[in-house]
Amino acid sequence: MLILMSWLREQVPGLPPAGAVADALIRAGFEVEGLEAVGGLGGVVVGEVLAIEEVAAKKKSVRWCQVRVTEAVAGDPESGVRGIVCGAFNFEVGDRVAVALPGAMLPGGFEITARKTYGHVSDGMICSERELGISDAHEGILVLPPDAPLGAHVAELLDLADDVLDISVTPDRGYGLSVRGIAREAATAFGLPFDDPGAPTAAVTAGDGYPVTVEDTAACDRYVARVITGVDPAAVTPLRWARRLTLSGMRPISAAVDVTNAVMLGLGQPLHAFDKATLTGAIVVRRARAGERLLTLDGVDRALDPEDLVIADDSGPIALAGVMGGASTEISAATTEIVLEAAHFDPLAVARTARRHRLFSEASRRFERGVDPALAPAAAQEAIRLFGELAGGQPAPGTTDVDNRPAPVTVRFPLSEPTRLGGRLYPDEVVRTRLADVGCAVEPAGDAPADDGVVVVTPPSWRQDLTRPADLVEEVMRLEGFDTIPVTLPRLPAGRGLSESQRLTRAIARSLAYEGLTEVMTLPFVGAGVADALDLPAGDRRRAAVRIANPIAEDAAYLRTSLLPGLFDAAVRNLGRGQADLALFEIGQVFRELPAPAEPVATPSVLDRPTDDEITALNAVLPEQPRRVAGVLTGLREPAGVAGGALTPGRPADWADAVAAAHAVARAVGVELTVTADEHAPWHPGRCAALHVDGELAGHAGELHPRVIANLDLPARTVAFELSPDVLIAAALRHGAAPAPVVSQYPPADRDVALVVDAATPVADVSTALRDGAGDLLESLTLFDVFEGAQVGAGRRSLAFGLRLRATDRTLTADEANGVRDAAVAEAARRTGAALRA
Repeated sequence: MLILMSWLREQVPGLPPAGAVADALIRAGFEVEGLEAVGGLGGVVVGEVLAIEEVAAKKKSVRWCQVRVTEAVAGDPESGVRGIVCGAFNFEVGDRVAVALPGAMLPGGFEITARKTYGHVSDGMICSERELGISDAHEGILVLPPDAPLGAHVAELLDLADDVLDISVTPDRGYGLSVRGIAREAATAFGLPFDDPGAPTAAVTAGDGYPVTVEDTAACDRYVARVITGVDPAAVTPLRWARRLTLSGMRPISAAVDVTNAVMLGLGQPLHAFDKATLTGAIVVRRARAGERLLTLDGVDRALDPEDLVIADDSGPIALAGVMGGASTEISAATTEIVLEAAHFDPLAVARTARRHRLFSEASRRFERGVDPALAPAAAQEAIRLFGELAGGQPAPGTTDVDNRPAPVTVRFPLSEPTRLGGRLYPDEVVRTRLADVGCAVEPAGDAPADDGVVVVTPPSWRQDLTRPADLVEEVMRLEGFDTIPVTLPRLPAGRGLSESQRLTRAIARSLAYEGLTEVMTLPFVGAGVADALDLPAGDRRRAAVRIANPIAEDAAYLRTSLLPGLFDAAVRNLGRGQADLALFEIGQVFRELPAPAEPVATPSVLDRPTDDEITALNAVLPEQPRRVAGVLTGLREPAGVAGGALTPGRPADWADAVAAAHAVARAVGVELTVTADEHAPWHPGRCAALHVDGELAGHAGELHPRVIANLDLPARTVAFELSPDVLIAAALRHGAAPAPVVSQYPPADRDVALVVDAATPVADVSTALRDGAGDLLESLTLFDVFEGAQVGAGRRSLAFGLRLRATDRTLTADEANGVRDAAVAEAARRTGAALRA
């Protein structure tokens, strides 16, 4: 909204400079996006045309003019006379015109210089209204009144210098789309008196107004019609009003149209003028009927929807209510009688019509945000005044005012509420004063003791957004200044911190960071083809993705059922930027589709807290949202380098690294994983590990299937893991806190064993048997070699383990250490059929 400071000062005399007004409006919660000084026009003066000579040329004829810009000096009649070439023909010798002298800077950065053209040196320029930034008129130059002082500055003569505020008005403050609304805020900010130009006027009762019937009173609760006669169709909008409209962002059209626009900008009430001679019968406000059409003022023939609210007469629709008028009743050059409409339309009805027809106007913009329903009579009266001033129109006796407005909303409001919610003291008198500044009526709530400190507030008609105590609190805080609220840190209750689950989740993230993985956060949206890219089998639960009702993009219209697609996308993006060695992980939620409810669940009201039953019903139809921790590794896990004077090659990441990362996650929460071979997409069937804790599946890790790698453009042998942290944390909480590690001061005893087992025997089974057989003296067990070959037989493999044994109270003897080793081997032989390798 563009607001002229000169217009603002007419409603609030005594305002300080524009910069201070802009700062005050910002402090009051308005977004002032710009402040521009306009109309300075230095170097543009009043000149008198002394002589005109026609100059013929090939393209067009021009005039060589002698123009005096200063009074003649005695004895030198040619002093102050300049020769100027001009292409306009609407002025004569003796006229006073606006002359831009060399060095003048016109709007748009156009600098005037003396230049040779059409065989003459043009020493300046005679200006049109558009060249001076007054209006869009450019058919001829601006002819000034004959008494304009010679040599006077045009900007001062025409009062062109002004400041324009560019204010972005939020949807809840529709009253700010007018000088009236901003003037009230400015007056409040500086404690200045404000004489409301939109205050109710005395009703006109003499005679009958134009007949109006409102069929849909819910969509149109106020309709005022006034008839204006004797309008001069040749009237021209005065320069002052044309400039005011232009600087406010509207193009002057004709006196009749400019009057309605001026009232809309000044008061915030959109008006519409019908040519009375083209109306047939009474005006009817109704919904459109099937098959009806309307040719709107923009020249488009529109098929109307039965939901469209229209203004009609006996001939059919003549306007889209609150949006745009129809061409059949348009004001023309022959119009002398006007039916003026000032109405209040339902914001939702106007918004839907405007969007349905993709037809957005200044009127619809205001109706969508809420127009003052009490403003219509005053706006119509102001328009009548301007018609009389600018176009000679006179009001016909009588008025039509169809008023179906609902009763005003009242709010029961404790005066202590701003203090309770605002974080500082707001005395009762300050609260009353600020509510009055907003325009509210404040009355006592009653005589009962429970009513002490409570008032009944009736918000003003132009603030339809004030419906709750919280809305009134915001107004008090806004007008007092949000910057007056002290900045304080919230006080945390003693004894509250992270829950055990939160602590363990953070431990998981730290453990993966210690392992060299980088945490990322990816969007939870995926495309429809993700399940196919991951090669998921039919019936896999991860295929049942939830579709989003309003996706940000059609290629990301589903919620993820696994963290892996987002990680793969992040890996591909980094690979495209030259980062080949990657180790990424993420902790987040996935979404699993649930069966559709038997009946739709009602949306609770936003005015009160939902009941427990409503919350339960809503949760029942939400998708399941388990947490996952997942990671992906590509490229080198260990970079190439120099160790001991020798060059060591880099080691690429393999399936064991994915399994190791999963073990790190488990150790972070204090549990151990059992690893078994598995076949589970998107992993390679022969290089996929199922990870269990306490017999419950916790996730998978290993090398991705080559088909999946090709589908996603990932590097060969890419590895990944995905676990359920909730399963791990639940197991950790069942086991309780892990005992503090015991550090023995006695030396360890190391023993190595090589066991030959069937190739299909899981390593985890052998490891578990060795641990159980070794007992409490086993400090650590490490698999350091796997061998398959003729030496161990077909279908067999050798597993070499290192056992570190240690006691806490003594040094183990060789016999004790050998006995523990033998017991471990015996247990492994019993459980898995393992035999010592010769």
